[in-house]
Amino acid sequence: MKFLLVFDFDCTVIDENSDTWIVKCAPEEKLPNKLRNSYQKGHWTEYMSRVFRYLGDSGVREDEMKRTMTTIPFTTGMRDLLDFIGKNKDFFDCIIISDSNTVFIDWILKAANFHEVLDEVFTNPATFSGAGYLTVQNFHTHHCAKCPRNLCKRKVLEEFVDKKLQQGVKYTKIIYVGDGGNDLCPVISLKKDDIAMPRQGYTLEKIISQMSEDLDPVQSSVLVWSSGIEILSHLKLLIKE
Repeated sequence: MKFLLVFDFDCTVIDENSDTWIVKCAPEEKLPNKLRNSYQKGHWTEYMSRVFRYLGDSGVREDEMKRTMTTIPFTTGMRDLLDFIGKNKDFFDCIIISDSNTVFIDWILKAANFHEVLDEVFTNPATFSGAGYLTVQNFHTHHCAKCPRNLCKRKVLEEFVDKKLQQGVKYTKIIYVGDGGNDLCPVISLKKDDIAMPRQGYTLEKIISQMSEDLDPVQSSVLVWSSGIEILSHLKLLIKE
């Protein structure tokens, strides 16, 4: 019996958006209007590239960014939840699929000592250039009309599950924990034995709720959460079964 836990990162594992938190490093903790207004829907990674360039031009360096990012708060109960998963790896594989970037997630997980709980982290690759600027690339290319051009989380999830199947691992259930509109595509792909866990009051929960009202519900069970403790309680029940 093996369960796959899939987590979004921003506003799910952590209680903020890491890409907007980094603005605390900017002069006066804000971005120029022209830069802020340059975002185009579906092109977040390109927008963040411009933000990182601005931070670099403003003299913000790696150590300051790291200091700022590691002060980001975890969502209530998430530390307990990740501790529990870490102690029960016989039952759980655990991955993150996020539209953040490798540098931010790595810093935050390592500072909290949770990096070993995760089997894999799928997110936009980032690195510091020789000049000390943070650069970020799109995670992959895909043909999904529902998702931003840099990341289709359903494609990532399906490829991971297929890879594990080839290694002889078939998951009893997939449990998907997220909050945002870009978590809908993978949630729609879940089967009836799986569990979608949208965060209460956030976009994903509102969309799933609207789909049920429109008589077009998702196939999986839906469990709404507001604290990691609620997710933890459910995982305890699952491994008792």
